[in-house]
Amino acid sequence: MSAPFIFSAARHRACSLLASNLARPTQQTTLRFLTTAPGPGNVSPTVKHTPFFRRAASVTGRILLFTALGFTMAAAPAYESAATFLSPPTDADTLDAFIPQDEDAQAKEAFIHSHPLTASLRSNPDYIESRPHLKIPPSWRRHNLTGGTLVGPGKMAIPPISWTHRKGKSYVQIQHVGTDLCGHVGIIHGGFLATMLDEGLARCCFPVLPFNVGMTAKLEINYKAPAMADQYLVLRATTVKVEGRKAWVEGHIETLPTEPSQEPTILATASALYISPKQAAMMAKLAAT
Repeated sequence: MSAPFIFSAARHRACSLLASNLARPTQQTTLRFLTTAPGPGNVSPTVKHTPFFRRAASVTGRILLFTALGFTMAAAPAYESAATFLSPPTDADTLDAFIPQDEDAQAKEAFIHSHPLTASLRSNPDYIESRPHLKIPPSWRRHNLTGGTLVGPGKMAIPPISWTHRKGKSYVQIQHVGTDLCGHVGIIHGGFLATMLDEGLARCCFPVLPFNVGMTAKLEINYKAPAMADQYLVLRATTVKVEGRKAWVEGHIETLPTEPSQEPTILATASALYISPKQAAMMAKLAAT
């Protein structure tokens, strides 16, 4: 028998054995078939699919839920600030809102509270004491010039204390000015004094203007003497005329005497016109709601 014939017979035998093994089911295959084949005691499992509209509604609901939660979390700080602005703290609340954090601020606070001018203003029932800058919401205060930017050591170490006449006739404010508010070395910047006068004269006439708000229409200032840094200043204002939405106010800034026999020095005088904006009515309705 030749070699090619032996090789061909061996290959034929191997192919026959492979075909028979593939055609004959193994025990494992037979058992798998028996356990999955339908029968009286063996029901073929079926896969249940959720309807498309139900799955779509579920996904949409989750998207809306998480979107609403995201908007709520993002709007919460803004809502809190708006609520605080529309419902500011009372005048009495502002007096307890400031707590001096260092010895320097504590000393300045104690000096103002113990001064004879403070005692005389507190004894007058026609005046309402407050710290108006502390009515600004904390989240907005850092964006306010005199309520945030200029507050701190070396500037305004303590918030100004004010007394407003109940009928808007007059206004008095006491504050300390530090060495970091200067225009020239050791001299308070004239722009700061102008801002102080603008705000103080406006607060004087707020009670007589519609909805207790007014915008500056005119402000004239005359500087009388240099305002030295690191001292206490007093702002005095008087409402001289009121016509509808308009109020005319005059006032000045003077030094606060540190000795009983010392006379105050007038540093700057001013006159101003304030007009209550027409939008104030809408703002009042919004605050009422």
